[in-house]
Parts: sequence; structure tokens; C-alpha cells
Amino acid sequence: MFSYPTVRASFLFLAIAVAGLLVADIAITTANPWRDLGQFFLGVVTPNFFSTEGLLTALLRTVAFGFVGVTLGSFFGFLLALLYRFMPVRIFCAFIRAIHELFWALIFLQFFGFHPLTGVLAIAIPYAGIFAKVYSEILDESDPEPAQLLPKGTHAIAAFLYARIPDCWVQLRTYTAYRLECGLRSSAILGFVGLPTLGFYLESSFSQGMYSDAGAMLILFYVLIATMPLWVRPKVLPVYILAAPFFLGEGFPIVWGNVERFFTEDIVPAPLRNGEGLAAFSSWLGDVMVSEALPGIWNTVVLTQIALVATGILSLLAFPLISKHFGGPVRRTSGHVFLVIARSTPEYILAYILLQLWGPSMLPAVVALALHNGGIIGHLIGRQTNTIHLRPDAPQGFARYSWELVPRVYRSFLAFLFYRWEIIMRETAILGILGIYTLGFYVDSAIQNIQFDRAMILILITALLNIGVDILGRYIRRKLALQTMPTC
Repeated sequence: MFSYPTVRASFLFLAIAVAGLLVADIAITTANPWRDLGQFFLGVVTPNFFSTEGLLTALLRTVAFGFVGVTLGSFFGFLLALLYRFMPVRIFCAFIRAIHELFWALIFLQFFGFHPLTGVLAIAIPYAGIFAKVYSEILDESDPEPAQLLPKGTHAIAAFLYARIPDCWVQLRTYTAYRLECGLRSSAILGFVGLPTLGFYLESSFSQGMYSDAGAMLILFYVLIATMPLWVRPKVLPVYILAAPFFLGEGFPIVWGNVERFFTEDIVPAPLRNGEGLAAFSSWLGDVMVSEALPGIWNTVVLTQIALVATGILSLLAFPLISKHFGGPVRRTSGHVFLVIARSTPEYILAYILLQLWGPSMLPAVVALALHNGGIIGHLIGRQTNTIHLRPDAPQGFARYSWELVPRVYRSFLAFLFYRWEIIMRETAILGILGIYTLGFYVDSAIQNIQFDRAMILILITALLNIGVDILGRYIRRKLALQTMPTC
């Protein structure tokens, strides 16, 4: 068994995660976590849809921010995809997508304030980098033959529009629709930094112990995501895109002097801003690295590796819930509902809820990351098993699971898991805003202390760490000959 590279790689990552558990802060610190958890579930089953006057407005603005941000991201991402073969463009796209939407929001809040532009750009910028990468891969895989059949002298733009785009239009449309769902999740969590989306009211309800109100907001969000195929139709999509900017709200006016000061003073390292020279700057940078960056990197990597393996385990346990090879229609329907809820709830919201119930530690973050990402991968692998035809005398029960299905889907499972690695790293870093000592904790602390120069250094380190994990993940997929595929 250990002669297979995929098995050796799996046990190596498992060993790293176990070692991480030995040094990680895994604990439940609240006095009565099960009572709090019971109250939360009671609030979910007894939702109060009429307690918050601004709830429907927040839901509408969540949709509006999502549509505007994803529209801008897809437009500029497509333009960047046309130039993606150039190394500077690839580096630029890798950098902007490596910074989480909440980090972008925290940056723009410092000079745009609570203006709709903050939320729109926080979604559009990283999504442009994501769209550029995926669109370029889709275009590169398109069939070149239709373009070769065009008459000689056909302009390159005409050949592109009439030959390449139609060939991959379905893939482009499908991925854009999928990314819109991700955009709605990103829009919801922007409320946790003060923007008027669903997360703002969810945080307020939880902080006041109003679980029925919070349950109502979560249910509305699930319904919004689950019914997207019904209300997001190609014929009405242009109407949504044109109308969305008018539902963003007005916010506070932008003070352009703050924008200028932010770029010319605030983010300039303090020693250079005060004219203290390179020696003082080196000392300042060393202090940032030792007291904030290195502890943040260590905790981010440890938490990421634990969450990655937990995601893999949960995915392997979850895919039978929707596989036709296990159970009947009722069980598969229940499993489908569970996975829809798990993958539709943003990791940030899950972590926030669990932190309120269990107290501050890495445990809520691990569970949140594993549930969300495990729900996504479990759903994809479960759908893949539905295309497998078993022989009539195939074993039943656990033997069917372990000897018939898992070996057939394991390579695809690893490909999805390593693709999610960089995404888990991004989410791990941002969960520091909730009080977990990852890089996001130190970024948020620096911003709260009006030390924007330190915050920008830490955000840059976060981006470089994410880029490094992405490169390592692609290297491992290539060495193991795993097929790559885009996912949220």
C-alpha cells in the first residue's frame, strides 16, 4: 500500500496534522458549551423573521454587493485572462487573489470609510485575480480547430469572438454562475467589518444573545443560495446587474484627502516617514517580524494543516451521504441538505458562531473550515461516484465503500483537497480577526492601533504565504499526476 505515492503523501500530511495538534490551542473554554449550543439550535428552529427592521434591506444589499463585485471582477478578470500568458500579469493576479476580501475591506475602510465602494472593491479585486486564472485555463483548453476553419484574413478579434468563445462559452458561464454564489457569501461576511450586509445584523444578534433573530438570518441566507437557480436566470441577469448599483446604499461621503494621506503617509514605515534612516527601519522591521509576523505565520500554518486534514477526513465520510451506492432517496436527500448547508455557510460565519458557543481557541476555526470545505469536496466526490457503475456482485456496506469506491475516486479527492489548500490558508489567516492568533489577528490589531504601516507589511506577508502554498500545492498535484480543476 505504501508503494503508492498518493498514499505516502496522504500519511505525510496526516502526520503533520497530528504533530500540529500537539502544539495547537485546541480547547472549549466556555462554562456550559452544550447549553449554549442547544440555545442556538433552538433559535434556528424558532426563527424570528420580524424582529429586525433592516433585515430585508441587509439581504437586498448583500445581493447588490455580490452582483456588482462579481460583475466587475469577471469583466476585468476576463481582460486579464487575455494577457495571462505574460509573467507580470500572472504575478499581479496571484498577488491580488492571495489577499482575502476582508483584508481588502479593512484596507479600503481606512480611506473610503463606510462607502459602498469599499465593499464593491473588496470583492471585485480578489475575484478579478481568480477569474483571470480560471478564464485563462478555460480558454487555453478550448478546441483550436474552429479558428483554423475560418477564412484566411479573418481578424484576430473576430476569430476570437466567433471561434474560441462559443467553444468554451458553457464552461465560462457555469464558472461565473458558481463564482456568483461565492460572491454572495463574501458579501455577507463584509457585514462583520461594519458594512450594511447580512453579517452586520448576524453579529449584532449573536452579541445580544438573540438566537432566534440570528437563526432567521441564517435561514434567509440559505434560502437565498439554494434558490439561485430559480431567480438567477439568463434573461433577467442584465436587469439585476443594471439595478444592483442602485441598492448599495449611499454611505458616508469619501474624503479624498484621507486617500492621499493613506498612500503618502499612513502606510509608509514609521522610521522612513520620520526620516530616521535605514538602520532604524531595519530595527523596526525586525520587531514586526519577531513579535507579530513569525508567531502569526506559525499559527496560520499549524491551523491550516490541521484544517486541511480534517477537511479530507470529513469529505471521505460525507460523500456517501449523496451517493446512489448507499441508502435510498430519503437518505440522499437528507445528505444533500446537510452538504448544501455546510458548503453554503461561509467559514467566517461558522467560526464566529462556534467561537461564541465554545470560546476562543483554534477548535472553532478547525471545525468551521472542515465543515465548509468538507461539504464542498464531499458534494463533488459524491456526484462523481454516481457516475460509477458497479458490477452486480459488488460487495455491500463498508466493503463497497473502502474497496470499490474510495480507490476509484481517491485521486480526484486529493486533487480537490490540494486545490483547496491555498483557499484554506486564506481563510485561516482572516479568521484571526475573530481573536485566533493567526496573521489576521495581528493585522486587525495593527489597524485598531492606527499602525497601518505594520498592517500592510503583515498583509504582504499573508499574500506571499498564500502564493507559496498555492505553488507548493500545484507542484504536489503535478508530481502525483493529479488532475486540476477550479473550485470556489
